[in-house]
Amino acid sequence: MKKRRHTKTIMVGTVPVGGRSPVSVQSMTSTDTRDTGATIRQIRRLERAGCDIVRVAVPDEQAAAALGAIVKAARIPVIADIHFSHRLALQSLEAGVHGLRINPGNIGAVSRVRQVVDAARQRSVPIRIGINAGSLEKDILKKY
Repeated sequence: MKKRRHTKTIMVGTVPVGGRSPVSVQSMTSTDTRDTGATIRQIRRLERAGCDIVRVAVPDEQAAAALGAIVKAARIPVIADIHFSHRLALQSLEAGVHGLRINPGNIGAVSRVRQVVDAARQRSVPIRIGINAGSLEKDILKKY
């Protein structure tokens, strides 16, 4: 078995991640987050299957508005997967999500990313930085 690299433990809601914590299972819903009923039903199925953390897409303000009910109904921590707008991240934090997944290349100016980081820090909410090739400048892609 491959030896795990020692990392810092963070909390995603009540689930410890990293350090000497056991590996946690995360999944992402495939529902339209605006459909709270369908999203909550899918989260229930994931909970029964042993999922520890669930991520939901937040592509617009209606999806962000649905998060309060979803977070309240979920028995496992909910991570908001933010699409393009720092405002959606801020709304998600206000709704009580346990984590954020952002792509700084899609959010815009450094000042907007800083607003999100500051708001998450105030709530002790971890942020996962996810970057894909589509959001990187061509010279960076060419170099690496």
